[in-house]
Amino acid sequence: MTYNNPIESISPEGAVYYLFGATGDLARRKLFPALFSLYKEGKLSESFAVVGLARRPRTNEQFRADLYESINEFCRYKPSDADLWNRFAQHFEYMSLDINDVNGFRELNKLSSELDKRFHIPGNRLFYLALAPSLFGPVSFNLRDGGMLESEGWHRLVIEKPFGYDLPSAQQLNQQLNQVFKEEEIFRIDHYLGKEMVQNIQVIRFANAFFEPLWNNNHIANVQITLSETVGVEERGGYYDKSGALRDMGQNHMLQMLTMIAMEPPSRLHGEDIRDEKVKVLRSLRGYASSEDVRRNVVRGQYTAGSLGSKELPGYRQEDSVDSESVTETYFAAKVFVDNFRWAGVPFYIRTGKRLPVKTTEVVVEFKAMPQNVLFAQKHDLAPNLLVIRVNPMEGIYIKINAKKPGADNAVQPVSMEFCQSCQIGINTPEAYERLIHDAARGDSTYFTRWDEVSHAWEFVDRIAQAWREDKSDLAFYPAGSWGPEEAGRLLHEEGFHWWPVNGQEEDNVIWITNSGK
Repeated sequence: MTYNNPIESISPEGAVYYLFGATGDLARRKLFPALFSLYKEGKLSESFAVVGLARRPRTNEQFRADLYESINEFCRYKPSDADLWNRFAQHFEYMSLDINDVNGFRELNKLSSELDKRFHIPGNRLFYLALAPSLFGPVSFNLRDGGMLESEGWHRLVIEKPFGYDLPSAQQLNQQLNQVFKEEEIFRIDHYLGKEMVQNIQVIRFANAFFEPLWNNNHIANVQITLSETVGVEERGGYYDKSGALRDMGQNHMLQMLTMIAMEPPSRLHGEDIRDEKVKVLRSLRGYASSEDVRRNVVRGQYTAGSLGSKELPGYRQEDSVDSESVTETYFAAKVFVDNFRWAGVPFYIRTGKRLPVKTTEVVVEFKAMPQNVLFAQKHDLAPNLLVIRVNPMEGIYIKINAKKPGADNAVQPVSMEFCQSCQIGINTPEAYERLIHDAARGDSTYFTRWDEVSHAWEFVDRIAQAWREDKSDLAFYPAGSWGPEEAGRLLHEEGFHWWPVNGQEEDNVIWITNSGK
């Protein structure tokens, strides 16, 4: 297996893309638009085909009509060029498939051979399973038994989260997949790793001489990672009530962003070298020693009825398909330590929740304060320096420093300098799924999670879940539209810190110097 440099933009070889769950929401909102964007930008050669697979009957014409509606509604490019659209659409086929019937896979194999000939594809196969995890194993076995893995080219399997429900279920799932696919052929997708500013963390750290020398416990006081959502559980109440924020967001998105911030510089910009460093971070996470340790360092909450602006919002237990006595967490915050030489003693604060007042994902790196009673600190309450990496929905960074107030004698005020990444290209910012599908087709696994990453993350999270099962009395409540339970602030107050405002909601006296026109 050759791992390409992730910075290089190499067009993949021709392949047949199989979208299992092609009539589902993920395909409609993300996968079809991603493929059209790649095609429009020349990142898909003409020698490709896409086979949509689901149980419900569809003709090719109906499938392509659904495809058009999806792209017209959700893609950053519109299918306004009739010639381009017709050339793109002819690559799409639909097949009704019972995934439990191996004979259906044999018919699929015949269709695949026809598509290879029609579009001059060298037998390459990319299987995208937008399905429930319980189906990953059976589909993989039928791909093998139906002859789908006997073609001359490469075979790659892309699977969505969640990868299991806990460590034992993840191990069982991985054992099933390994009976059919090699580890280097399995691409476990976490779409947050495809986001522009998550990938930019490496560049910010390792390409700037005034960041990397300070990126350690000598200069950094704490790191805060926030992933907040304004929505509730929507139509996912049945699924979410069995999952919760810890498994839905913590085990994957939150820990993945933590590893990107905390990892050591890789020896090379190759996928395996980068993932090796991420695994070292996960191995260095300080596990919670007991249920009492979990209660001291982790807060879980559930939203009750509240409001956001003028809109009244129901409580979690009033949502569709949710148990009226549910203790599932819709919010969690934790104090985490990475026990290695670089980060010893530096707390990482992570929080995520639903029905919070702002939709945002951002990382705040708070640097240590200047010595007290020295120079300007004698007369001024100097604010700490901050580096904020905005991931979603705004993309960019801002830096908060102290500077002289104009016209005053040595008066000091905070100044924030902002770089807005998404402002440069607006709505044409590449979507995460575009990058990740393109990477999988090229065999670049850099921004996909390896099995040892998954297993170490589950090992850390399972200790928290076990403590919550043993004692359900520590569930805190917060009104919808608020920033979560008050107990979350305690995690930081004990160390003399506080949660920083998100999305630049700073104090009134902060001066902004920005490239975004603010």
